Amino acid sequence: MNKFSKQLLTVGEMASGVSLTVPVYQLKGSGSGPSVYIQANIHGAEVQGNAVIYQLLEQLQSIELFGDITLVPYANPVACNHKNGEYTLGRFDPITGVNWNRMYHFNESLIDSVIEQHQDSDVDTIKKAFKQCMLADIQDQIDHNNYGLSTGRRIAYQLQQMAHSADIVLDLHTGPISSKHLYCPEYLTGSASHFNIPHTILIPNTFDGAMDEACFCPWWSLTQRFQKLGRNLDFNQESFTVELGSQELIDLDEALVDANSILSYLQYKNVVNSKRYVAEKMTRHACYLKDYKVYYAPMGGMVDYLATFGEELKAGEPLARILRMDNYGDGNALHYLTLEQDVIPILHFASASVNQGTQLYKLFTNYFTL
Repeated sequence: MNKFSKQLLTVGEMASGVSLTVPVYQLKGSGSGPSVYIQANIHGAEVQGNAVIYQLLEQLQSIELFGDITLVPYANPVACNHKNGEYTLGRFDPITGVNWNRMYHFNESLIDSVIEQHQDSDVDTIKKAFKQCMLADIQDQIDHNNYGLSTGRRIAYQLQQMAHSADIVLDLHTGPISSKHLYCPEYLTGSASHFNIPHTILIPNTFDGAMDEACFCPWWSLTQRFQKLGRNLDFNQESFTVELGSQELIDLDEALVDANSILSYLQYKNVVNSKRYVAEKMTRHACYLKDYKVYYAPMGGMVDYLATFGEELKAGEPLARILRMDNYGDGNALHYLTLEQDVIPILHFASASVNQGTQLYKLFTNYFTL
């Protein structure tokens, strides 16, 4: 039986002086496999990841572990408690308006420093040195920022410190009304098939402020720089955003399915040792981020969402229909929405009431099979 440790990480303070804390669970492995960091609920309404972490903790205590595993539910206590009536908001910092998942840090100048000092060093030495540089840089951002940190950046940087200490990072999210899908760096396409997730978005190796990018972009950039020096190095660093379905919902049975999906990937990466966890055989579709399109409502009204998530929708078939009762009797009350190309619907807006220009659907276009 693996024992877990638990601590509360203080990530900020309220106006009343009450501390904002995040629970951190850790399990120690034998040290022969990669270390893992998994967090959930950086966005307030995206709660299913907490249930997945519960199911992971339940199973990991009885599985042989090669790598250390750190699990962080309720990663953003401000967003978790950001309610408006019965709804959880918590996607954007209410003070600055910035997306909570766009506040992480990447200092590209660290790459020059590491290469200068370790141009001929072995992989393990380079890896250790680069991690130490990134951790020191984050700590410097926390301790020596002359003008202080926003609430969101203070939380993000402390989470990122834990993530940078790991070899594998999984950031658990959900959509509004959504199917399961995976954000995967283009250079890690081979790993996507080891999750039991049928839809993968391949994202470019560029930094735009998100946790997954903050964890894979530095290593990708470092690898590219060494390639220019004639060295092809594999640092075995991977990072993904795992989308678990719809927000504002907890399903513990489905969370067990999701936990098993993650464990099949961790088995593939030699983090856990259990033959129980093997990726399912399924058709896995993918598209590049540039082909992951947003469809905006062409008119206001009440929407009846018709397309089935994860299934190919042929050109001309109805995606949704909009009811306009104000037109009944003297115009068209019902309007069908169609597209001119084949797509796979992945998620849609949570409400049936939409204004013209509302983000209605997100769709795979120009998709292919992994």
